Amino acid sequence: MKLSLSRRSVIIVLIGLFFAAGCSNKKESTSEVEWPAMDSFHMIMAESYHPMKDSANLAPAKLNAELMATEAAKWAGAPIPEKVNNGTMQARLEELTKDARAFADQVKASAPDSVLSAALEKLHHEFHEISEGWDGAGEDEADEGHEHHK
Repeated sequence: MKLSLSRRSVIIVLIGLFFAAGCSNKKESTSEVEWPAMDSFHMIMAESYHPMKDSANLAPAKLNAELMATEAAKWAGAPIPEKVNNGTMQARLEELTKDARAFADQVKASAPDSVLSAALEKLHHEFHEISEGWDGAGEDEADEGHEHHK
């Protein structure tokens, strides 16, 4: 009797494991694949953008402007993961790089804060377009038109 109970337990566990494996999503998500250049840029963007957005403090953005331009250029020159390696993503990275360089140049030229704020907003928006493309990579084409919630 004890042997039957043990077999029964093993069978129940195995059935449970097979069921769980069958129900799991096997599709590799972009969160399982790293894109280090995006993470590096994101850290600098966050340190620059959020003080401006939260309290109109542009000092961190001004301090990080050259580094942000450098990191954008590194990102654009780094290998693009296969799931997002397409013309749209390449164009977005090139645009981000161009605009990050322009922002750094505006900071050097002592552009007014209103100009810098607008440029930083644009950079932040461009970053999120790339990030959303990354997060949505691998979705079915039928889902392409879904709305993004921010």
